[in-house]
Amino acid sequence: MKNLVFDFGGVLVDWNPHRLFDGYFGSREKADWFLENICTQQWNSQTDAGKPIREVVAELSALHPEYAREIDIYYSRWIEMMGGEIEGMYGLLQEYKAAGYHLYGLTNWSAETFCQVRDIYPIFKLLDGMVVSGEEHCIKPDPRIFRILFDRYGLRPADCIFIDDLQPNIDGALAVGMDALLFTGARTLRPRLDALLGR
Repeated sequence: MKNLVFDFGGVLVDWNPHRLFDGYFGSREKADWFLENICTQQWNSQTDAGKPIREVVAELSALHPEYAREIDIYYSRWIEMMGGEIEGMYGLLQEYKAAGYHLYGLTNWSAETFCQVRDIYPIFKLLDGMVVSGEEHCIKPDPRIFRILFDRYGLRPADCIFIDDLQPNIDGALAVGMDALLFTGARTLRPRLDALLGR
């Protein structure tokens, strides 16, 4: 029996800081610069790893006081970065669940922000279990977070297929013995999954 393990942001649900900052700055180009130079993904990943939001905001604001307001709204208005569920994924998960496969989540996500959306998206309720990096103080592709998933739910790596939209996380899954697929959309995922599952 194969277990299907899904990343969340960019795979099950749509999260994009541009949804907030394009409008705030009035241009995509200004938002690009801000997100590439001030509130970077590397900076945000600190909260994914469990560091308190108040600390990362305070530290960055001290380095860039001219952007203190914008740094603050990254998290105070964080919910505005969220879109809907990724097209086609709810039906896909329903289908595989009905066929008897077990579904799990493994996400890099701050515990302080994930709690705001955990009950909003119906797709999360289809999962048999999940591991949230901010709760574990460990992020993908660190092999430790994959082992937390295996140990918590009694899974064998060889019995799991991991789906993520970032290649480093795919490489991390392969390194611990899972099958893995780089996500590019529900339509392209289905035949690739079926090939691995022998369906």
